[in-house]
Amino acid sequence: MDSYALLIAATLNAGTVLAIASLGLLINEKAGIVNLGAEGMMLCAAIAGFATVVHTGSDTMGFLSGMLAGALMAAVFGGLVIWLNTNQYATGLALSLFGGGFSAFAGIAYVQERIPERHSYAIPLLSDIPLVGPAFFRQHPLVYLTVVFAAVLIWFLYRTRAGLILRSVGESPESAHALGYRVRWIRLGAVVVGGALCGLAGAYISIIYTPLWVEGMVAGKGWIALALTTFATLRPARVLLGAYLFGGVTMLQFHLQGIGVEVPSQFLSMLPYLATIAVLALISRNPRWIRINMPAAIGKPFYPGS
Repeated sequence: MDSYALLIAATLNAGTVLAIASLGLLINEKAGIVNLGAEGMMLCAAIAGFATVVHTGSDTMGFLSGMLAGALMAAVFGGLVIWLNTNQYATGLALSLFGGGFSAFAGIAYVQERIPERHSYAIPLLSDIPLVGPAFFRQHPLVYLTVVFAAVLIWFLYRTRAGLILRSVGESPESAHALGYRVRWIRLGAVVVGGALCGLAGAYISIIYTPLWVEGMVAGKGWIALALTTFATLRPARVLLGAYLFGGVTMLQFHLQGIGVEVPSQFLSMLPYLATIAVLALISRNPRWIRINMPAAIGKPFYPGS
């Protein structure tokens, strides 16, 4: 019974990383911008957050540093694709490659470093409930805040004027511009917020999820987060569910090894990526389902003078 509680707890922990990054990328895409640089932003944020905690001992400062690193990289990306109209896909890939190389270089001095032991986040009384307590009530506060943020994002996108404006910029930037909205600045704001969330996800990995620094430790989670936005057809609630699904698949490999299932470790390590490919293949069989929810102007440059 305890092993199942630990599996559920680990699933929530792993899913939180994917959920935070995916919700940030969703905000980008709602504004019509595709940022393929999530992996690079998360890596740079991971080393920024980890280094900050090493020097300050403060998790909060570490998270803020990660968010700042992600936001700065996203701002550079936004300036290139929104004002200079560079190709979004090529620029995002370049950002991801840059982030991988720069984080490896910057993190050389921190490979052997250790951060302070994390204290218990158990909620009194609730954490003592058999099975449910260890599974749900001993998590880092960011796990619960991610669920709250997803609910707030749903309300923002579909119940507020600002959310409607953001979606209109993704659907028809020309119409939004004709109505007097500053399309480029709105898109830049969405990109920076999305980058900050990817940065928070990266910092969470190095500070809480795996409290250490190793080159390439994000290990493809940025790419899975990108796939999740497609899997969820840009719906925050589906993003959350999909993140926990993929988090569960990731943790399943360790659970199976723990109970003695004789499966090659290489195959178990492939499970998250096989699941990603399988889901995308199934979704691609019904492209109409994606088009209904995908912004019409996604990935397309906007020229105010045209």
